[in-house]
Amino acid sequence: METALRSALVDWLRADPILAGMVNAIEEEGPIAASPPHIAIAASASTDWSTKTGPGREIRLALELVDRGDEAAATGAIAARIEQRIATLAPQQSGFRVVVTRFLRSRAERRRRNLRAVLLEYRFLTIAG
Repeated sequence: METALRSALVDWLRADPILAGMVNAIEEEGPIAASPPHIAIAASASTDWSTKTGPGREIRLALELVDRGDEAAATGAIAARIEQRIATLAPQQSGFRVVVTRFLRSRAERRRRNLRAVLLEYRFLTIAG
């Protein structure tokens, strides 16, 4: 379910015309060849969350937004749009159902060469079927 969720999430983010207009690329994994701003899944991990009636997974996933510029507000606007889009991910996906989507934390940092990065971490509880 972890791989399926990763793919579904990337597809869902790419399908947003507003977000697509704000970034140059949305990819499942980095490093990305596109120039900033871009989004990629930085890491994911899953553990068992099965029930008596079927298999399930708790999936923790971190998205990294990398942007270039002096304005932290512009990067923050992209991060806010990512959060809005993830909040509207449909529960029923191909082969599994997302039971819970929970924002865990974010971290922002300024990097060399005028880069900014925001890491957004989420927890998804999923059930097969």
